[in-house]
Formats: sequence, structure tokens, C-alpha cells
Amino acid sequence: MASSNVHVRICEQEILKYDLEIKALIQDITECPGPQSKLTELNADVKKSFHSLRLRIQDLEQMAMEQDRESDKLALTVQVEGHRKQMLSNQTAWRKANLASKLSIDNMEKKELLNGGNDAVRQRRLTKEGLAQTTSDITENLMSISRMMAQQVQQSEETMTSLATSSRTIQETNDEFKTMTGTIQLGRKLITKYNRRELTDKLLIFLALALFLATVLYILKKRLFPFL
Repeated sequence: MASSNVHVRICEQEILKYDLEIKALIQDITECPGPQSKLTELNADVKKSFHSLRLRIQDLEQMAMEQDRESDKLALTVQVEGHRKQMLSNQTAWRKANLASKLSIDNMEKKELLNGGNDAVRQRRLTKEGLAQTTSDITENLMSISRMMAQQVQQSEETMTSLATSSRTIQETNDEFKTMTGTIQLGRKLITKYNRRELTDKLLIFLALALFLATVLYILKKRLFPFL
């Protein structure tokens, strides 16, 4: 049990570390002045951190399912759900930061074009290929975020189902305890009643034996001493 608690604490620390890394990267994306390649590099780092975070959350969920005590299982499951909600919040912030950064870079490049920027920037902005690539990148990021959010929603539903099952198990156990308590009380009443009945039977046997002995003595008296 001690080893399990250590693993849980290590897993939670790593989840916190990845969460902070993602928040820092999102801030970097928000403040990214360009170029587009730098933004792409930051997004790649965010994807790696999200992947690592998702794996550690899954590890924590597995540890929760392996807990012996139901209370520990429920507590860890609630923590898992909280981490998943935080990850969804980070994904939303990531999407907004990407859109804002892309818009900022686009505006900056437009200004460079209007102010007589270098030929490479002007050519990239004027060609259909450059526009198509930018649109494709945004679409890919949005689709990736959408898939991750759908996966997290599904995992949250599974967690809620597990919580409902655990709650039913606790309720059934409580009902069994109540039934056992009633059975024990009934047994106690029967034992008390049996003890009373046993005492009554002993008293009746004693009285019958006394009556029998008195009858025998009376008969012997009449036979042996008729003159008395």
C-alpha cells in the first residue's frame, strides 16, 4: 500500500509538471511574434506535452481502479476527472492562442508588405500556395483539438459510469450489512426465547418428578403402614 501511494504521488507530480509546461508553451504561442516556423515548433512541443500528460492521467486512472479501499478509489477517480477537465481547458486555451498568434503574424506580414517588406515575405503572402498552407495548418490544428476533446469526453463518460458502479456497490454492501444486522437481532431473540423455554421445561420436569415421588411414597405408605 505504501509503494502504491508513492507511485500515486509521483504520477500526480508529473501531471502537474506537464500541465505547467503546457501553460508556459501556450503563453509563448500567445506572445509569438513569428515567423510561422517558430509557431509550428511551439505547437509541436505542445502536442508532445499533451501526449505525455494524457498518458500520465491514464496511469493515475489505472492506479485508482487498483485501489483496495472503495473510498481511495473514488477519491483518485475524482482527481482523474479534475485533471481531464483541466486538460480540456488547456486545449481550448491552446486553440485560442493559435488563432490569435496566426492573426497577429498575418497582420504583421501584411504591414511588411505595405511598407515594402522583403521580396520573400511578399511572394509568400501573394501566392495561393502560401495561403493554402496557412489554411491547411489551421484546419489541421482545429481537427486535432476536436479529436482530443471527443476522446476526453468519452473517457469522462467512462469515468462517470465507473463512479456510478462503485456507488451501487457501496449501496448494495450497506443493504447487506442491514440484512445481516436484522438476522443477528432475530437470532438473539430466538436464543433468548429458547433459554426461557429451557428453564420452563426444567421446572415442569422437576414438578412432575416431585409429584411422581410423592405418589410413590403415598402408595408405599398405604401398603406398608395401613394403620397410619
